[in-house]
Amino acid sequence: MSGRPQKKAYEAPEITVTFEARRCLHATECIRGLPEVFDPSRRPWIQPGAAPADRLAEVVRRCPSGALQYELAAGGGETPDRPTRITRTPAGQLVVRGELSLDTQEGTHAETRAVLCGCGSSQLQPHCDHSGSCGQ
Repeated sequence: MSGRPQKKAYEAPEITVTFEARRCLHATECIRGLPEVFDPSRRPWIQPGAAPADRLAEVVRRCPSGALQYELAAGGGETPDRPTRITRTPAGQLVVRGELSLDTQEGTHAETRAVLCGCGSSQLQPHCDHSGSCGQ
């Protein structure tokens, strides 16, 4: 692991969006949902002030891996889906949405969305990192 921060925060007056690059599986839900906010050719690539906070939160919730998350300035973040749902992709990944408690190398974390490794080859356990057959 490098000395770079694992999560980077992008702030606007009403919302802060965080991005954890190592969890990103490039589903592009963010780019398709709000290209004016999420533009990988621009620096910074996330500009949360370019859209209303409620719309931005809606698009962030589409990120299946949980690489993108948000917190509203008025307080509160994402409400977990209930009941918790687990879906296996044709490639073997486990897409999980709900009230989660994940044991990771950094400790136990509360999550609302994650793509978990189904093949055991990920270097980012329990998250999928595309290193094994299930991420192909």
